[in-house]
Amino acid sequence: MALSNALLAILACPRCKGEVRYRPEKPSLDCLTCRLSYPVRDGIPVMLVDEADVLTNGDE
Repeated sequence: MALSNALLAILACPRCKGEVRYRPEKPSLDCLTCRLSYPVRDGIPVMLVDEADVLTNGDE
């Protein structure tokens, strides 16, 4: 399930308040500033720092 453009426009990283990038193949919302990847489960973004994975160099 894809996230709407309207939702993506208002979502921000909860840690740094920066921009997040949607990756539908994972699915996740990635913050390149914090290097965190927030999961999207059943079409719902889980924007909790404790639930985020750390991005590795291969994830970009």
